[in-house]
Amino acid sequence: MKDPMHRRTFLQSSLLGAGCLLPGIIAAQQKPAQNEHEEQNEGEEISPAEDLMREHGLLNRILLIYDHHLHLLSAKKPFDGSILVSSADIIRHFVEEYHEKLEEDYLFPRFRKAKKLVSLVETLQIQHKAGRELTAKIRELAGAASLKYVSADTDRLADALRAFLHMYRPHEAREDTVLFPAFRSIVSKHEYAALGEDFEKKEDQLFGEEGFFKMVDQVAGLEKRLGLYDLAQFTPK
Repeated sequence: MKDPMHRRTFLQSSLLGAGCLLPGIIAAQQKPAQNEHEEQNEGEEISPAEDLMREHGLLNRILLIYDHHLHLLSAKKPFDGSILVSSADIIRHFVEEYHEKLEEDYLFPRFRKAKKLVSLVETLQIQHKAGRELTAKIRELAGAASLKYVSADTDRLADALRAFLHMYRPHEAREDTVLFPAFRSIVSKHEYAALGEDFEKKEDQLFGEEGFFKMVDQVAGLEKRLGLYDLAQFTPK
């Protein structure tokens, strides 16, 4: 038969140990959750294709803003042109001057050198140039047409938005499904990984640390001003 004193001593030690652990457990439970961006990035290495494709996701959210303004123009409803100007500025600075420059400087020359998808690359580059012209036009006309309906300006703005949407949805879809998957086959594994690091450094230089997520936050702010942020509203009834 075991000594009762031994059992009492063991029980007291166990409770004491649990008492020492309990504050740590409570503290862990009360620790603030990481924000969405921290959870996505912790210990994460982004490949060049994934980097470019998530930037297409950002572009798609701006295309939704363009779509919304096109509907307002068709219905002749007033709108705040500053939101459209801000959207065009994100397109110009983040998509055209950064994202598309990466494609033009790092991807397109390698495809030409490898003699692969050259016709596609030429078309994509021509569309980049056309897109920049449309962005300049949208930015200019958005300010002029804001909150008033001058037929010439609003018609030209609607045409520019429609042309941009018509071109960029198939443009980015072709890059996502053809160009980016093929890119890995024309560079070495080491070069592919190094390019991912180069893309991140370039992004940090131009937009600061976590520059992509800063752009996402900017777009989300515009969506909220337009009532477009709540994803549930797009679910069919």
